[in-house]
Amino acid sequence: MSRSLDAQNRLHQLETILGAPAAHLGLAEVLVETLQRLREVMAVDTATVLRYQPSGRQLVAFAAAGIEEEVHQGVRVPVGSGFAGRVALERVPVILDHVDETTVVNSLLWERGLHSMLGVPMVAGSELVGVLHVGSVAPREFGEADVATMQLLADRLAMAIQVEALEENRTATMALQRSLLPSSLPEVAGLAFGARYVPGAETGIGGDWYDLFTLPGDRLGVVMGDVSGHGLDAAVIMGRLRSALRAYALDCESPADVLAKLDRKANHFEHGAMATVAYGIIGPDREALTLSLAGHLPPVLALAGEPGRLVDAPPDPPIGLTIGAPERRTTVVELPVGAVLAFYTDGLVERRDRPVDVGMVQLAATVRGGDPDRVCARIMAAMIGNRAAQDDVALLTIERRSVPAGS
Repeated sequence: MSRSLDAQNRLHQLETILGAPAAHLGLAEVLVETLQRLREVMAVDTATVLRYQPSGRQLVAFAAAGIEEEVHQGVRVPVGSGFAGRVALERVPVILDHVDETTVVNSLLWERGLHSMLGVPMVAGSELVGVLHVGSVAPREFGEADVATMQLLADRLAMAIQVEALEENRTATMALQRSLLPSSLPEVAGLAFGARYVPGAETGIGGDWYDLFTLPGDRLGVVMGDVSGHGLDAAVIMGRLRSALRAYALDCESPADVLAKLDRKANHFEHGAMATVAYGIIGPDREALTLSLAGHLPPVLALAGEPGRLVDAPPDPPIGLTIGAPERRTTVVELPVGAVLAFYTDGLVERRDRPVDVGMVQLAATVRGGDPDRVCARIMAAMIGNRAAQDDVALLTIERRSVPAGS
């Protein structure tokens, strides 16, 4: 048979296996139907898709036909172990002519009575997505045409799973981010607030966050943070750091002590994670902010009737990057009536055509006293304008107001 005819036959087989798209079905259901057709076309007894989980370097059964218990029992195979693990590690097709504990790590396969198996890697671009394998109870010699058809199918399914995974990641990240950012800004006597959060057009949602919370003694905690990286992983780490910081804030009077505890926690539990954090406490008289910076950019302070200036506060090491227990420092920032503070993440001031220090100077020149929400609008117009932000932008403005007598 000619190569062109072989190719035509493979494409016909592929079309038969993939079938017509079913818009009403989810990815897992579509895969199950596809695997059922794969069994019929290739005359095999089982077909399985295992999805790769990078965090644990393992394959997890995601969809199956003829051996559905693989999914029901949550089968997991470490990359490099057994049959599927070898396919994932070497990223090449693997054929087995006998199935037992010496060739596979999943006991369900030999308990099912399989004799012969063929597995191929599922790769999208350069990323491993998973493994597709089929099995036959009767002895079976899988030939080059079988391997070629399986690989074509695996490539198609890998792309579909990758697209779905990206959408799942984006949706989950958005939901998590929205749940962790304040749904509304608090009402605090003597203070008013404004805030903005914009995901990066190129990076998507990441680990930027701001937070405001009351503390015992009528104090107010103010946080601006930025976890390195983007996507769901960064948002999850952000959520854990946010919760930990809130807990430490209840036990520690000093912002420096809170950040020291947060750094210790991150180094122990969040290996490889890094975040910059600005944390300050405004006292009950609202006259000053006690501030500590863990690698974060300094806020901008604008007194009534005066141009803004960057707060002169020493930046200590970021969270998660320190060795030992470095001394963390605090700075007291006076807040006379009419003063406005602007906290922000680097996505506001850094662009490809604007170094971060130039952006910080521009931001300081933009900040003026006034209603904090209007201050936010003015800042976003000047710093972002009509060009989409490349990176996440978080912005929080605070205005000191006079407290009416008797309040």
